[in-house]
Amino acid sequence: MSARRIIVAGTGSGVGKTTVTIGLMAAYKALGYTVQGFKCGPDYIDPTYQTAVTGRLARNLDSWMFGAAGVQEVFSKGVEGAEIAIIEGVMGLFDGKDPLSNTGSAAEIAMITHTPILLVVDCGGMARSAAAVIKGFQTLSPDIHICGVVANQVGSKGHYELIRQAVEKECGIPIIGYLLRDDTLHMPERHLGLIPAIERGDLREFFDRLSRTIKGSFDLQRLYEVMSADPVEGANVLFPATKLKKRARIAVARDAAFHSYYPENLELLEHFGADIVYFSPLKGEVVPEEAHSLYIGGGLSEECLAALSEQSDARESVREAIASGMPVLAEGGGFAFLTQSIETVSGEVYPLVGIAPGKVKMQPRLTALGYREIFGVEGNFLLGLNDQAKGHEFHYFTFEPTFELNPCYVTKGMRGKKEEGILQANLVAGFTQIHFASNPNLAERWVDCCVQYKEKLLGL
Repeated sequence: MSARRIIVAGTGSGVGKTTVTIGLMAAYKALGYTVQGFKCGPDYIDPTYQTAVTGRLARNLDSWMFGAAGVQEVFSKGVEGAEIAIIEGVMGLFDGKDPLSNTGSAAEIAMITHTPILLVVDCGGMARSAAAVIKGFQTLSPDIHICGVVANQVGSKGHYELIRQAVEKECGIPIIGYLLRDDTLHMPERHLGLIPAIERGDLREFFDRLSRTIKGSFDLQRLYEVMSADPVEGANVLFPATKLKKRARIAVARDAAFHSYYPENLELLEHFGADIVYFSPLKGEVVPEEAHSLYIGGGLSEECLAALSEQSDARESVREAIASGMPVLAEGGGFAFLTQSIETVSGEVYPLVGIAPGKVKMQPRLTALGYREIFGVEGNFLLGLNDQAKGHEFHYFTFEPTFELNPCYVTKGMRGKKEEGILQANLVAGFTQIHFASNPNLAERWVDCCVQYKEKLLGL
């Protein structure tokens, strides 16, 4: 396993972590290194940039959702075959689940994985004061190691030199690189409509420009040297040593409309005996005949709605699968897809599957964002009574049911508990996206339910 790794953390949100992360990935890849990307926290959009740039599947490292041992296992699994691992932080370095601890923060991920930190600082309007900011981050926790700094938003090479002298004298760490104020280097807006742009390659020119900029103003050799760290050994707490033989087949909707899946969810299903087959409702592909279950992930964007609404055969096949009693999990945009219709911000209305009684409206702003504790209910094949898991909710939708529904979960966030989604026979559908690493038993239970459905079809 590669010992070369770095966490790109920030003093707060919006200081340029993603720009620096993607730029470093592109630059090191251009130099011939195999680079693996990770994202601290539950965000499943930023990893799509990383996957596009590195050519390797990016993964989330979330200490709140799946604990220290889970983080170590996911990291160890993801970094296999890579020479450099670059981990993007979340919010500010010490920001996480609550203000009184490091839980869920980039700082905690650094501690768990023994990874040095590259701190990104917005230095606009500062010189010596930048050293004071950085020294505060150095002294808050003795259990982390800030090995270098990126000065972002500097006005000129001369401005950078003033900051460099102050930081290196007062803080004893190097400034690895700097970025001038340049609006053209801002990352494109990160929303669900981003995915089709990435799949078309529309961002390749932007990635190349970032790479050239980073190579011109960063000391990449010095950064490579300070990336050295002790190995991380991951125990099999998520993936038991014994892998079950294929016992059932799960169809997964995967295309530009449905793309938000935590990789470990699919890998855990495979580990416990599922054979995963992919299909594209956006291209008009129907649920595969050989499927014993259906998984529809999040990511439904306005750009896909017109094309998706024209695929009547695909929608009908989903309706028939659910009506047959097939075990089905739909999350986020996948849940929205199962409703009667969706109305865009500009007022266009598109018909959808129609199995979930109600309508969805897209909103101009986020309607839900944050961690969720998830509590099961009786009759839920995936998360039954007394079962718990953890996940994340992030979407622009509001759902208006036409009559009272049976909820599939009770979720708990910062605003308390609420009933969520729809439970209908073997259909479990809601806006919260579960991370199976928070409770790997869910994957085994799902495959067991698939086997029961398969045996029922065969008359066994």
